[in-house]
Amino acid sequence: MEENQINVLYVEAKKAPVATEIGKELESYQEAVGGMIEVIYPFDDMVCIVCNEEGKLNGLDLNRALFLEDGEIYDIIAGSFFVAGITEDDFCSLTEEQMKKYQNRFKEPEMFVRMGSKILSIPVPEEEIRNITGEKKPQEKRKEKEMDGER
Repeated sequence: MEENQINVLYVEAKKAPVATEIGKELESYQEAVGGMIEVIYPFDDMVCIVCNEEGKLNGLDLNRALFLEDGEIYDIIAGSFFVAGITEDDFCSLTEEQMKKYQNRFKEPEMFVRMGSKILSIPVPEEEIRNITGEKKPQEKRKEKEMDGER
Protein backbone atom coordinates (compact mmCIF):
# COMPACT_ATOMS: atom_id res chain seq x y z
CA MET A 1 0.00 0.00 0.00
CA GLU A 2 1.23 3.47 -0.86
CA GLU A 3 1.97 5.94 1.91
CA ASN A 4 -0.71 8.34 0.64
CA GLN A 5 -3.45 5.64 0.68
CA ILE A 6 -5.53 4.15 3.47
CA ASN A 7 -7.47 0.86 3.68
CA VAL A 8 -11.16 1.49 4.29
CA LEU A 9 -14.44 -0.39 4.07
CA TYR A 10 -16.56 1.11 1.27
CA VAL A 11 -20.32 0.62 1.56
CA GLU A 12 -22.75 1.36 -1.26
CA ALA A 13 -26.53 1.15 -0.96
CA LYS A 14 -27.95 -2.21 -2.09
CA LYS A 15 -24.48 -3.80 -2.19
CA ALA A 16 -22.19 -5.78 0.07
CA PRO A 17 -19.28 -3.76 1.54
CA VAL A 18 -15.87 -3.83 -0.15
CA ALA A 19 -12.41 -3.41 1.37
CA THR A 20 -10.55 -0.86 -0.74
CA GLU A 21 -7.82 1.77 -0.73
CA ILE A 22 -8.48 5.47 -1.11
CA GLY A 23 -6.23 8.51 -1.22
CA LYS A 24 -5.52 10.46 1.96
CA GLU A 25 -6.74 13.79 0.66
CA LEU A 26 -10.07 15.60 0.92
CA GLU A 27 -10.78 15.25 -2.81
CA SER A 28 -10.55 11.44 -2.58
CA TYR A 29 -12.91 11.39 0.38
CA GLN A 30 -15.40 13.63 -1.43
CA GLU A 31 -15.19 11.52 -4.58
CA ALA A 32 -15.88 8.36 -2.57
CA VAL A 33 -19.09 9.76 -1.04
CA GLY A 34 -20.17 11.90 -3.99
CA GLY A 35 -20.05 15.31 -2.31
CA MET A 36 -19.12 17.22 0.82
CA ILE A 37 -18.11 14.90 3.64
CA GLU A 38 -19.59 14.49 7.07
CA VAL A 39 -17.74 12.46 9.69
CA ILE A 40 -19.70 10.59 12.35
CA TYR A 41 -18.48 8.55 15.29
CA PRO A 42 -21.20 6.00 16.12
CA PHE A 43 -18.93 3.30 17.54
CA ASP A 44 -16.80 2.92 20.67
CA ASP A 45 -13.60 1.93 18.87
CA MET A 46 -11.22 4.18 16.94
CA VAL A 47 -13.19 4.28 13.69
CA CYS A 48 -15.51 6.72 11.96
CA ILE A 49 -18.01 6.76 9.15
CA VAL A 50 -17.40 9.26 6.36
CA CYS A 51 -20.57 9.97 4.39
CA ASN A 52 -22.15 12.58 2.15
CA GLU A 53 -23.18 15.56 4.26
CA GLU A 54 -26.20 16.24 2.04
CA GLY A 55 -27.11 12.63 1.21
CA LYS A 56 -30.66 12.83 2.53
CA LEU A 57 -31.25 16.34 1.19
CA ASN A 58 -30.13 15.24 -2.27
CA GLY A 59 -32.35 12.13 -2.18
CA LEU A 60 -29.53 9.58 -2.28
CA ASP A 61 -30.56 5.97 -1.71
CA LEU A 62 -30.94 5.00 1.93
CA ASN A 63 -28.02 2.73 2.73
CA ARG A 64 -27.52 1.43 6.29
CA ALA A 65 -29.13 2.15 9.66
CA LEU A 66 -27.35 3.18 12.83
CA PHE A 67 -28.76 1.73 16.03
CA LEU A 68 -28.92 2.65 19.71
CA GLU A 69 -27.88 0.02 22.26
CA ASP A 70 -31.54 -1.06 22.61
CA GLY A 71 -31.73 -1.83 18.87
CA GLU A 72 -33.74 1.28 18.00
CA ILE A 73 -32.75 3.07 14.78
CA TYR A 74 -31.50 6.59 15.46
CA ASP A 75 -30.28 7.48 11.95
CA ILE A 76 -30.01 6.11 8.43
CA ILE A 77 -27.05 6.92 6.22
CA ALA A 78 -28.04 7.99 2.71
CA GLY A 79 -25.61 7.39 -0.14
CA SER A 80 -22.25 5.66 -0.23
CA PHE A 81 -19.96 5.88 2.78
CA PHE A 82 -16.74 4.43 4.07
CA VAL A 83 -15.51 3.28 7.44
CA ALA A 84 -11.97 4.42 8.30
CA GLY A 85 -9.71 4.20 11.29
CA ILE A 86 -8.94 7.40 13.17
CA THR A 87 -5.91 8.85 14.87
CA GLU A 88 -5.85 11.92 17.06
CA ASP A 89 -6.19 14.24 14.05
CA ASP A 90 -6.60 12.22 10.84
CA PHE A 91 -8.09 9.18 9.15
CA CYS A 92 -6.00 6.01 8.94
CA SER A 93 -6.29 2.45 7.67
CA LEU A 94 -8.57 0.02 9.44
CA THR A 95 -6.80 -2.81 11.22
CA GLU A 96 -7.56 -6.34 9.99
CA GLU A 97 -9.71 -6.87 13.09
CA GLN A 98 -11.67 -3.64 12.47
CA MET A 99 -12.11 -4.49 8.79
CA LYS A 100 -13.61 -7.90 9.65
CA LYS A 101 -15.82 -6.42 12.37
CA TYR A 102 -17.34 -3.77 10.08
CA GLN A 103 -17.58 -6.08 7.07
CA ASN A 104 -19.72 -8.25 9.31
CA ARG A 105 -21.67 -5.28 10.71
CA PHE A 106 -22.56 -3.94 7.23
CA LYS A 107 -22.45 -7.26 5.31
CA GLU A 108 -26.01 -7.24 4.06
CA PRO A 109 -27.72 -4.37 2.29
CA GLU A 110 -30.77 -3.04 4.09
CA MET A 111 -34.23 -2.04 2.97
CA PHE A 112 -36.39 0.24 5.09
CA VAL A 113 -40.08 0.01 5.90
CA ARG A 114 -42.26 2.45 7.82
CA MET A 115 -44.51 0.72 10.35
CA GLY A 116 -46.69 3.30 12.04
CA SER A 117 -44.35 5.82 13.63
CA LYS A 118 -41.28 3.55 13.37
CA ILE A 119 -38.89 2.77 10.57
CA LEU A 120 -37.63 -0.80 10.41
CA SER A 121 -34.39 -1.97 8.82
CA ILE A 122 -34.62 -5.27 6.99
CA PRO A 123 -31.32 -6.95 6.02
CA VAL A 124 -31.64 -8.29 2.49
CA PRO A 125 -29.00 -10.34 0.65
CA GLU A 126 -27.57 -8.49 -2.35
CA GLU A 127 -28.90 -11.19 -4.70
CA GLU A 128 -32.47 -10.61 -3.44
CA ILE A 129 -32.16 -6.86 -4.01
CA ARG A 130 -31.14 -7.56 -7.61
CA ASN A 131 -34.23 -9.77 -7.99
CA ILE A 132 -36.50 -7.05 -6.57
CA THR A 133 -35.00 -4.16 -8.56
CA GLY A 134 -34.26 -6.11 -11.73
CA GLU A 135 -30.61 -5.01 -11.58
CA LYS A 136 -28.21 -7.33 -13.34
CA LYS A 137 -25.02 -8.84 -11.95
CA PRO A 138 -21.79 -7.16 -13.13
CA GLN A 139 -20.86 -10.21 -15.23
CA GLU A 140 -24.29 -10.12 -16.93
CA LYS A 141 -23.76 -6.44 -17.77
CA ARG A 142 -20.36 -7.27 -19.32
CA LYS A 143 -21.89 -10.05 -21.44
CA GLU A 144 -24.59 -7.67 -22.70
CA LYS A 145 -21.94 -5.11 -23.70
CA GLU A 146 -19.97 -7.82 -25.50
CA MET A 147 -23.11 -8.98 -27.33
CA ASP A 148 -23.94 -5.38 -28.34
CA GLY A 149 -20.41 -5.00 -29.71
CA GLU A 150 -20.87 -8.06 -31.94
CA ARG A 151 -24.09 -6.73 -33.49
